[in-house]
Amino acid sequence: MKAVHLPLRLAVGAFFLNSGLTKRTLEGEAAEGLHGMATGAIPQLRRFEPKQFAKLLSYSEVALGAALVVPFIPSALVGLGLTAFGAGLMQLYLKTPGLREPNSLRPSQAGIAIAKDSWLVGAGLTLVLDDLTHRKHRR
Repeated sequence: MKAVHLPLRLAVGAFFLNSGLTKRTLEGEAAEGLHGMATGAIPQLRRFEPKQFAKLLSYSEVALGAALVVPFIPSALVGLGLTAFGAGLMQLYLKTPGLREPNSLRPSQAGIAIAKDSWLVGAGLTLVLDDLTHRKHRR
């Protein structure tokens, strides 16, 4: 890992660890709400029960957060994970009614919390591209 990746990886990794640990005990209406929003954008997630989905999301966030803060995992690899996770959130943003202004990509007031996650895609792609470019120049 390049030293320049450390601030980004630690900040995003800590955020993911906190988010994942917070979701680990999600049950009832909270799990149902999270599951309902996710299945609206990604129908394949209906095969999971809400509590099961919340646990899976929790484990995924903790795993990604841990991978980001562990320095020996290549930045390109954690960048791919971050990009994929961010792309899933962008799918949620684009497909969920009411999160965008009519006929626009601009977020509505309700959509700001999810639209801001576009930075995950940018951060992930930056890690991937910088790591791959750095490897190419070392050869």
